[in-house]
Amino acid sequence: MAGFADLNLPQGLDKKSLQSLLEAAAHLGYSAVALNHVIDFKEKKQEIIKPVSPSELFPSLPIVQGTSKRIKVLTRLTLVVSDPSHCNLLRSTSANIRLYDVIAVFPKTEKLFHIACTTLDVDLVCINVTEKLPFYFRRPPVNMAIDRGIYFELLYTPAIKDSTMRRYTISNAISLMQICKGKNIVISSAAERPLELRGPYDVANLSDRGLLFGLSESEAKAAVSTNCRAAMLHGETRKSACGVVYTVKKPRQVEEEETAVPACKKAKTQV
Repeated sequence: MAGFADLNLPQGLDKKSLQSLLEAAAHLGYSAVALNHVIDFKEKKQEIIKPVSPSELFPSLPIVQGTSKRIKVLTRLTLVVSDPSHCNLLRSTSANIRLYDVIAVFPKTEKLFHIACTTLDVDLVCINVTEKLPFYFRRPPVNMAIDRGIYFELLYTPAIKDSTMRRYTISNAISLMQICKGKNIVISSAAERPLELRGPYDVANLSDRGLLFGLSESEAKAAVSTNCRAAMLHGETRKSACGVVYTVKKPRQVEEEETAVPACKKAKTQV
């Protein structure tokens, strides 16, 4: 299994708070995190700036618990879009956009959700869990996003903070699961304090058995590990404009089956 990852840690926090979050994430067993820079065009006109290098923020990164490796810090850009014109920025060949490791879009309407799933070159589509969705998920755009290698992000921290948000989280997540059948789901925290972070196994257990997101055991574990890895690789492919090869060591099942067959049966099959 790929290492655990949390692809949503707010970048707007001060340096000391970010350092505390990184240390907590490494202690909980996360091997990779993404610092999320959010741009909401509805609030005011904002420009996409170059991502801050993690080496400039943190002179030394904490070591992941149980390993000898340091935690990997990625850069992420999330665009909150409420008008179709906001999507033009993602269609342009902006040099600053290409510098981010992960690009996400937060659509506010059904039309923008359809555009994000079918045409935008992004890695994640954020699902609102803090309020009731103003639209219903439809199968064609969701299936198109899955075929394009785009993942849907759900947050668990709002469900911990407030009971009302917990109801919206469960309702919106179940609506999505009925369409995507648990495929291409990424679960992140968006935690602003270390106390809001949960370990990857706790998140998987919270998502399993229908407690919060209605995922199966394997789907819940993938949502905090292999799916996050796939989303990061999708971002690398987008940045390189070519492709990324990801190799996995294949278990030796054939040799074990051959050794389990008696010699007499082997002789008969050879004859």
